[in-house]
Amino acid sequence: MSQTPYKPNSHGRLALKLGAVALGAFGFGFALVPLYDVMCAVTGFGNKANLTRAAKIAEHPDDSRTVTVEFLGDLPTVGSWEFRPAVRSIQVHPGRLYEAKFVARNLTGRDTYGQAVPDVAPSKAASFFHKTECFCFTPQHFASGEERAMPVRFIVDPALPRYMDHITLAYTFYDTQAPAAQR
Repeated sequence: MSQTPYKPNSHGRLALKLGAVALGAFGFGFALVPLYDVMCAVTGFGNKANLTRAAKIAEHPDDSRTVTVEFLGDLPTVGSWEFRPAVRSIQVHPGRLYEAKFVARNLTGRDTYGQAVPDVAPSKAASFFHKTECFCFTPQHFASGEERAMPVRFIVDPALPRYMDHITLAYTFYDTQAPAAQR
């Protein structure tokens, strides 16, 4: 029987490559925090500084103009849910706090979780649309057959350019089974 001779150099190279991959993954983990902050700054979503700014915006409302905020609810092609806005649109004064509700109903026949993913259009308006409270921030638990009205509270920044008089807030509602933290 012949055995291949032991090559200590090949194991050392493999160890160096694995160490480089581990170091790269560690560095990438640290890079995600500033990348997330950049994404939040660009899209206007999930940024704590924006929430603080939203509170200051509410101190100086612009009652001289109105903006139409339209609400849309969508479902992916897979899933058994009902999801819709309680009202299709409202007229708002920039700088005032408003609340709108979306209604979701679990038709899956089992207890499950739902997660809403928001979108603001036009995209230039996203940085002027501040959600202070939203059902989209966390997965929502639904019992089988349960129907629930879920609020979103928001402020439209008075600095919204005057040519933008219509904003659309759309959500796609997904069946997520269970939050990642519980898996």
